[in-house]
Amino acid sequence: MSLLRAALRTPLRSVSRASAASTGTQLAALAYRRYLSDEARSIIDKAVKAQPVVLFMKGTPDKPQCGFSRAVIQILDLQGVSPAKLQTYNVLADPELRTGIKEYSNWPTIPQLYVNGEFIGGCDIVMSMHQNGELESLFTKEKVIEPAPSSS
Repeated sequence: MSLLRAALRTPLRSVSRASAASTGTQLAALAYRRYLSDEARSIIDKAVKAQPVVLFMKGTPDKPQCGFSRAVIQILDLQGVSPAKLQTYNVLADPELRTGIKEYSNWPTIPQLYVNGEFIGGCDIVMSMHQNGELESLFTKEKVIEPAPSSS
């Protein structure tokens, strides 16, 4: 069992489903929600900071297993992100990582992109940022890519 798997099996608090349902309050339903242990959070913290650009995706860059993951990989390639500055994690290979990263970011979908440890978003946000130039600006500011030469 991976260290992350073991850490994710240790919730910080637990409330039975029956208890949450019997009170009928949103607070009880919120308490039922699974929380990451400190150990799992620490492991994911290290993972999102492993490289300047980190992508949690379905599949691998060579063989994406969903269209959204494929789109983000293509955008990173178009932006000129060097493979040396990119770390990817295949959430299909580790179901606990798949659940844990969603809880960590409070973002319900995969893929998830991080730049220098900061959560950027999923495919829709990455696509929008690519289209409006914000992604290139972010990558330049964070020294992930070199600034484009000026055309003067």
